[in-house]
Parts: sequence; structure tokens; C-alpha cells
Amino acid sequence: CCGTAIDLLYWRNVKQSGAVFSSVLLLLFSLTQFSVVSVGAYLALAALSASISFRIYKSVLQAVQKTDEGHPFKAYLEVEIALSQDQISKYADKILLYTNTCMKELRRLFLVQDLIDSLKFAVLMWLLTYVGALFNGLTLLILAVVSMFSMPVVYEKHQAQIDQYVGLIRTHVNSVVGKIQAKIPGAKRKEE
Repeated sequence: CCGTAIDLLYWRNVKQSGAVFSSVLLLLFSLTQFSVVSVGAYLALAALSASISFRIYKSVLQAVQKTDEGHPFKAYLEVEIALSQDQISKYADKILLYTNTCMKELRRLFLVQDLIDSLKFAVLMWLLTYVGALFNGLTLLILAVVSMFSMPVVYEKHQAQIDQYVGLIRTHVNSVVGKIQAKIPGAKRKEE
């Protein structure tokens, strides 16, 4: 699962990555023009039309050729698609772990356990108000999908230069944060 996603994002199989990328973008652009219900209904109608047409085609072909191949989707109809109790339990445990971790972190940030982390979070939320004013959620999702399919390849090709500039930025940011921490009383981090 994880290896397949990485192969898609790094364009190891160009046809497969292109199909996934274009399908997701088409879906997202459709959602910018139509409601989720309409897009879902149109996708279901398209899939149903394709499967009904294929089923009728195969039935006519069997009648003309006088063969008895059976239902064209028989192999797919016999596949077990039910989730086991173990799978549901595993996913529920993961969701519970992520939810609890997120709630603990939010409690820590909102109740100012660490002043610097809470200030960073406040600055992030303030910046997100400007991002929210410029873009809606769907536009951000489209940008995220385009970035997911383009940034890994760009990073793979230009890793040395990108790492060099990220290192410079990180050093500068750490020095600025250090200066701010030195000027704010009680804001110095405890040594971990």
C-alpha cells in the first residue's frame, strides 16, 4: 500500500501516475463547479452505464456465438469484500491513537504549557486566516494534489541544492527564534 503510493507520487509508472493524477484533478475540478452529491451521482451513473453496456454487449455476443461463458463480472462478484473484525479493530485503534494524540497536543497548545510553542501555533493560525481569505478549501486541496505529484520528483532531481537552501533557512529561523526566546522572560526552553 505505502510502496504503491510512493511509486505513484514519484511517477515510477508514468501511465498509472498520470491516470491517478488526472482522475483526482478532474474530480476536484468537478467539485469546484458542481455539488458533491451531483458529482457522486454522475460518477455512479457513468460507472453503472459502462457496466450495464458491457453486460449487454457480452450477453448479445454470447447469444450470437451460442456460447455459455456466464456472467462477465462473475470473478468480481465472487470476491469477498467484507471487512473482518480484526481489520475494523486495527483501523479503529489507529484512529483512536491519532485522535488522542491530537487532543493532547491541542490541550498543550491552548493551555500554554510551553509559551513558545503556543506562540508559534498562534502565528500559524493567524497566517491561516490570510490563506483562508485567499483560497477556499477545495483550491487548497487541488494545490496539495498538484504538489504531491510534482514536489517529490523535483526534490529527487535537485536534492543537493534544495537541502542546502533548507539548511540555510533553518539556521536563520533558529537564530531568530533564539533571539526572541532570549528577550521574552520565561520563554527559554528547558533542556531536553
